[in-house]
Amino acid sequence: MQIEANLVDIFNKEIYPAKVVIKDDTIISIQKTDKKYDTFILPGFVDAHIHIESSMLIPSQFAKLATKHGSVATVSDPHEIANVLGIDGIEFMIKDAKKSGFKVYFGASPCVPATPFETNGATLSVEDIDNLLSRDDIYYLSEVMNFPGVINGDKDMLDKIKIAKKYNKPIDGHSPALTQDDLQKYIDAGISTDHEAFTYEEAKEKLQRGIKIQIREGSAAKNYEALHPLIDEFYEDLMFCSDDKHPNELYEGHINELVKRSIAYGYDLYKVLQIASYNPVKHYNIDVGMLRIGDKADFIEVKNLQDFEVLQTVINGKVVYDKGKSYIDVFLEEKPNRFDIDIKTQQDFKYREVCKKYRVINAINKQLITQEQDTSLVLKDGIVQTDTSKDILLISVTNRYNNAPVALSFVHGFGLKEGAIASSVAHDSHNIISVGCDAFSMALAVNAIIKTKGGISAVNSKGDISCLALPVAGLMSSDDANIVAKRYKELDRYVKDVLGSKLDAPFMTLSFMALLVILDIKLSDKGLFDGNSFHFIKECAL
Repeated sequence: MQIEANLVDIFNKEIYPAKVVIKDDTIISIQKTDKKYDTFILPGFVDAHIHIESSMLIPSQFAKLATKHGSVATVSDPHEIANVLGIDGIEFMIKDAKKSGFKVYFGASPCVPATPFETNGATLSVEDIDNLLSRDDIYYLSEVMNFPGVINGDKDMLDKIKIAKKYNKPIDGHSPALTQDDLQKYIDAGISTDHEAFTYEEAKEKLQRGIKIQIREGSAAKNYEALHPLIDEFYEDLMFCSDDKHPNELYEGHINELVKRSIAYGYDLYKVLQIASYNPVKHYNIDVGMLRIGDKADFIEVKNLQDFEVLQTVINGKVVYDKGKSYIDVFLEEKPNRFDIDIKTQQDFKYREVCKKYRVINAINKQLITQEQDTSLVLKDGIVQTDTSKDILLISVTNRYNNAPVALSFVHGFGLKEGAIASSVAHDSHNIISVGCDAFSMALAVNAIIKTKGGISAVNSKGDISCLALPVAGLMSSDDANIVAKRYKELDRYVKDVLGSKLDAPFMTLSFMALLVILDIKLSDKGLFDGNSFHFIKECAL
């Protein structure tokens, strides 16, 4: 195989017409030519931190969308499926990804469960982490979310970090708003990256202390605008990542969008491409080619260097995407899952705790963090009422692993005027989370997910139910990626146009309302939780 185009050399910082010759999966020759070409070839893009499960697609279906945007690899933390199915879930992800031909570099997830304050489906012990990290197909210790545990000397967390050091594998971080002495303790433990920085000042401090920053632009957390001014000075220590990206947005773009935006802002082409490709390859020591002789033939052909419209994507010398057509193979052999609960009733979603003022989770658009606020609510027939005029709605978390009482609280920011939404994609334990205007709607939305053994759902005031089934671990669909993306887009639009949500990504924001390791206040299946003190808190503010 050979390809002729203008070659973008990010190491020598030059562009020249070239003929690239490939034998099997490797580049064996690069020859400069005197010809004129209209297109450009450059190293493929790498997502430096993503949970593929959040795309609601199995890895091979994820690859069909990612490759059309020029992505050739991802560094992927499988802790979503690990929280449901443990090592069996990780094995499923590795197996499916390998069959696809797309390069997915998985890590060992140290925080399964993320905290002891919620119910999940599995636990990864110190021994499990050792077994995983000893493998050649596990490349790093995934994000260490229990940063309070690291700072305070939690033996389990420190032992898992020691194992990564034993195998000389990178250690990913997760430290939202961590600063000064506590940040330094966290870094000194061996943490090498962070993708949670959401202000320029926070990211700069972390960079100056020696940690690499992954600039995140996902479906809920969008930090690019705040962090892109770091590019000129710190490009050698930056990477691009998605973290979590729902199928409708993955359908529209991936890392290519951040490259395009960076070039539009006037940043140097070679700095941007280094961030988008070489930096994660170097940091994680992964086998992704960079368009050099002897490298694996992993590259993309683009129409121009302004909008980076991808014409062709090549991985290991094979064309996996060409002018609108995907050549990624999908061979699903199983649909592992765990859903062990009975249908719920309206009574399960009626809030009866009487308070002078109630704690309310304030959801923030485009962010994973929340804030606490207090409010007064009306009591009617012994049931506390929601108030759509003030955007105070019910939020629930239903344990999906065994029958237990439903946890209830109140939330602000979703803006629903009627009905309810629900999802079994609920980081990180993936119980069923729901937000709604009334108990009737919430019961319908949650039960729709129980019946399909996973999914996302929306219910209007008439009780009409719309649902996207996710039968693989209650997190993913094995259906064609384009169909899933279209169906998700329809549900997303329904929640906005019919139910009234003003959030950019209501289902993605919903999925993080139970993530206890992100500040400030969240709801687990066991109750309301303060992420600052790392303790359960009373429902009554007064």
